[in-house]
Order: sequence, then structure tokens, then C-alpha cells
Amino acid sequence: MAGGGSDLQSPKKRKREHAEGKTKPRPQVKGGGDGAKRKKHAGAGGYAAHGGAGEAVAKKKQPVTPREKRLAAKEMSEARKMKRKRHYSLEKELTKLWEKMRCHDVSKEERSKHLSRLVSQAIRKMDGKYLDIAGSHVTARVLQTCVKWCSQPERDAIFVDLQPHLLTLSRKKYAVFLVKKLIELATKKQFAGFISSLHGHIAKLLPHTIGAAVVDYAFQRATQPQKRQMLLELYSTELQLFKDLTVQSSCSLLETISKLGLQKSSVLQYMTIVLQKILEKGTVEYSIVHTAILEYFTIADKTSALDVIRQLIPLLTQGASIIDGDEPSIAPELPKKTKAKKKRLSEPLIVRIMQTREGLKLAISCLKHGSAKDRKKIIKSLKGHIMKLALNDFGCLFLINIISIVDDTKLVSKIVIQELAKHLKQLIFDKNGRRPLLQLLHPLCSRYLPPADLAFQGEASESGTEVISEKKVDAVTDKESDGLEGMPIVSESKKDPSQRRHELLIKSELAEALVQSCIENVGELLRTNLGKDLLYEVAVGGKDNVLEGAIDRIQMLHDAIASDAAQPKTEDIEHAFENYFSSRVIRKMIIDCPAFAVTLWRKALKGKCKIWAEGHSSKVVAAFLESPSSEVRDLAKPELQPLVDTGVLKVPDHKAVEK
Repeated sequence: MAGGGSDLQSPKKRKREHAEGKTKPRPQVKGGGDGAKRKKHAGAGGYAAHGGAGEAVAKKKQPVTPREKRLAAKEMSEARKMKRKRHYSLEKELTKLWEKMRCHDVSKEERSKHLSRLVSQAIRKMDGKYLDIAGSHVTARVLQTCVKWCSQPERDAIFVDLQPHLLTLSRKKYAVFLVKKLIELATKKQFAGFISSLHGHIAKLLPHTIGAAVVDYAFQRATQPQKRQMLLELYSTELQLFKDLTVQSSCSLLETISKLGLQKSSVLQYMTIVLQKILEKGTVEYSIVHTAILEYFTIADKTSALDVIRQLIPLLTQGASIIDGDEPSIAPELPKKTKAKKKRLSEPLIVRIMQTREGLKLAISCLKHGSAKDRKKIIKSLKGHIMKLALNDFGCLFLINIISIVDDTKLVSKIVIQELAKHLKQLIFDKNGRRPLLQLLHPLCSRYLPPADLAFQGEASESGTEVISEKKVDAVTDKESDGLEGMPIVSESKKDPSQRRHELLIKSELAEALVQSCIENVGELLRTNLGKDLLYEVAVGGKDNVLEGAIDRIQMLHDAIASDAAQPKTEDIEHAFENYFSSRVIRKMIIDCPAFAVTLWRKALKGKCKIWAEGHSSKVVAAFLESPSSEVRDLAKPELQPLVDTGVLKVPDHKAVEK
């Protein structure tokens, strides 16, 4: 033990002796010890050098830096895609060509020069593989671009190759956009072939969230006979099975039932099943569905029709995701377009369907036949979208219905009227935007609403209840009124129409804002075709003197019009008495509003009538003698009668003042 004490010393003692220089350093043992120590003490050759080289090779295989890790992940992803995708190499080649096709930072001449070459090159690569390529979210876009820019023979070849598979592609998420593009650019013969291929499948495709978009896209581009052919499949099983039965020119479901000898009960039962599937899936944003539902209302009993309306209202008042446009809405490559579509999809469906007359009819049916609770839900869903509706051809008519039949004037004022009041200057000069305002001032006036638009409003009775005229078809008449055709439209509207208008105009302070807007823009309103009508209605106080509560403000408007007319002639702007539009509207105001006539005479015409007794202005001067008010006639007669006697001022015989 004593002889081997140096080898058996404790580590602490040995360390102390080593520090004092009493012990020798331990000799290195061959092949033993720590690998790191071998590397530290080894020379240029030997085992240690060999072991270090092996570790260096191992480190090269394992990615260490972030860049190496990214490259390794990319290589692994590429390898997986090669195994998973049949045409992955072709997809990469087509993507590069597509980027060149979409390049817009060159001149139009240079782009058009190279575009046809790139498109032809891409089509050659895809030849024979169109069906596989159409299902990919990347290559489907490439093929869609090629279909758009290729020559007609190349497009025909693609259509022929894909025609047997178009129904299958119509159900696919990305291929649906290619199908739409083919439909859009198809020849008449090709389009007729596609419509023919849809026969027997329309009722199955409409509940499909993707396939319904293709059917409606074709429906919008179809001729009237083709539209009827597509709709008839939704009426009866027989019309699906026998194609010859769909070739007829009738324009309504009732006529179809009469001509083809169909049983009304079986048609009603079949349509109920078809529409129920569509309502369950929520694919109600398409015009073909709107048309089918409106036809259903003509034959359905009251209970069935109201049941459909109750199911429709929640769908119309909530934003529903739809497939529309030329690109998939989830495309990561196009973030700007994606944001625009997400913004559009945030709109409730009832706003989006206002692009067609059928969509408007359906929305009005829900509003008129819905309960007070349903109407409240519809109006609340429009918050933030009132201006879009007001400026739309059909949306403005929907707003007219809201302000005409909804009794809850507080809610209408909060959601609709307040939004309109914020943008009065824009509305009073817009063809559609002025219509809701004119409806409040002068309801259902044929001067402001054409007959086709008046038909949407129905026939107003004295009690304020509107009723749709019932269609009479001798072949299929029942003693009981069917569906919505014989129902009173405004069964819950109990408020007097005059009271409703007063609350929406006066209590909401819209009238005051409207008069002020007219005062600020009086010159432009007088001299424009669209503005003069609104100015006239405000100046005369509206129908039945609905603006009686704002009489002081209206007098200020009269002063503003008279002040504009009192201005001397200048070359910069045409005088109010000589302008085509302003001279006529001022004449009309003189005849219909004695208070305005008196103001105008005293401010602009007294002592100056001889100057304005010729041209367009003569109609303004002569209007004082045509006024039904004796006060106005007596005021102007001393100055105008001598002009009439001398022949300077001409007044029609039947309107001439009595001497």
C-alpha cells in the first residue's frame, strides 16, 4: 500500500502535490482517455487526427446554421412533392411561364408580342394533361390564363378535351374558375352543348356550394329559352327525365303547368323538396334560385310560402361565404384581391343580391311578408351599407319599401335616415340616391319612378295596406288564394302613411338638413335635370304639406332661389330664367306655391318684367298670370297686363287671365 501510495492518492492530494511540483504528469494512454483530449494532444497524424476528420464529415451532414436548415427543409419538401404530385416538374415549368405572362412592367406592344408565344408554349406542355392540371390551385390558374389569351383554335381544342368532364370540374374548388372562363369565352354552339350537358343535373348542383356558382354563371349568360329550360328542371321529375318537355316558350310556372298538363300538387311537392335542400345548404345568393323561389310563391299555399321566407331571412341577414370572381378567394399569391373579396363577403347577403331584379323582388317579399321581428332583423343587417343601396339601381327601391311600410320609425331613422342625412349633397345629385328622398316628399309619384319600378311598390290603399294584384290563370285557379299573390302585403303596417312620413322627415331632423343642403346648393340644383325635382318638392313643402314643421327653413330656401334669380346676366353662368331646367322648375313653383311666387316677384321680377318677357324667361313671367292664387295674380297683373295687351308677353288663350 505504501509503495503504491502515489497511485492511490486521493484526487485532492494529488492535485495539491502536482501544483507543488512533487508529482509527474500522468502519461497519455494509447487508445484510451477522452476523445476531446486526444484531439487536443494529438499530432498531425495518428488516431486522433483520423477521429477528428470523421466528426467533421458527420457535422457536414447535419444542418447547423439557419440557412442550412432552410435548404434542408426545402429539399425534403421538394422530394415529398415529387412523390405526391404526378406532374410536379411540369407544374414548376408552367409556373415560371405564368409569371412571364403576368409581367406588366413592359410596354403593351412588347407584352402582346411575347404573350402569344408563351401561351402557345404552355399549351404544348399541357396537351393531353388538361384534366389533371385543372384540379391544382396553381396550374388551374395557368390554364385559365391560357384559355383567356390563346387563339380560338387552341381554345376550341381545350374545350373539346374538357367537355366530357365539365360537370365534374364544376364541383372542384379551383377548377370551377376554369369552367367559368370556358363558359364566358365559349361559342354559341359550345355554350348550347354545355347547357345540354347540364340537363338532369341542375337540381343536384344548386345545393352544392361550388357547383351552384357554375349553374348560375351559365344561367346569367343564357338566352331566355335556355333559362326556361334550366328552370323547368326544378319544377318536376318528369321535366328532368324527358328533355323534349322542357322545350317550350311559356314564361311562367302557372302556364307551364297548364300547357304540359302537370299536377299542381306534385309540382309543389317536388319544388318544396328541391328548395328545402338549397335552403339547408345556404346557396341562396344566385339569381336562378331567386327566380325559382319567386315562381314557387305563385303556386305555394300561404303556410309553405311563409315557411320559406322564415328560412330565407336568417340567410339574407348574415354574411355568407360565396365563390365569385376570377380567382380563388383564398389564394395566397394575391393578397390584395383576397382583402377586397373578404371586405365584400362581410356584407350581408341581402345587400349582395341587389344586383338583379329577381334579387330585389325576393328581398321585398321577405320585408313585406315578414313579421315585425323579421323586419327589425333585416334593417339592422343593413347598418353601414345604406349608401351602397341608395346609389344602386335596385337597392334604392328596397330602401323606398323600407321607409314606406315599416312602422318602427325610430329604428328606420337610426339605421337608414341618419346615414342618408350624412351624405345629402351626394344623394340629391344622384339618379338613384334622390329616389328615397323623393319617396318621402312625394310617395309613389310617376314623375320620379317609372312604371316598372312603381310595380314593386304595389297599389296603395287608403289604409296604407298594399296588395299585389292576383294573377288569373283559368287553367289553374283555386277558390282559395295561393301563396303570396292573394295575401295582404303589409298586414302588420298599422301606422298611417302620413304620420310615418312626418316622423321620418320632421322628428328625425332630416327635413331641416335637406332644406339646408338645398339652400347651399340652390344654383346647381336649379340648373340640373336631377336636382330640380328635389328642389321643387322641398320648396313646395312636399305632398300633403308634409314639411309644414319646417316652414321657416323653407322660407329661407325661397329667399335663396329668389336671390339667385335676381342676379344680373353674366357670361360665366346662364341665368336662372333662361336656363332650360331652371326656367321650367321656377315656373312650376310659381303656379303650385303662392308663397314662393310672392317672394320671387318682390325680389327678382318687380319692375323688370319687360326684360324677361321673351325666350325661356317669358314662361316664368307668364306663370304669374296662370297661378290659381288670386293673390299672386293681383300682385303681378298691373305690370303684366300691359305687356299682354301690346303683344310683348304671350299667354296661351286657355290660361289667359280674365280681364
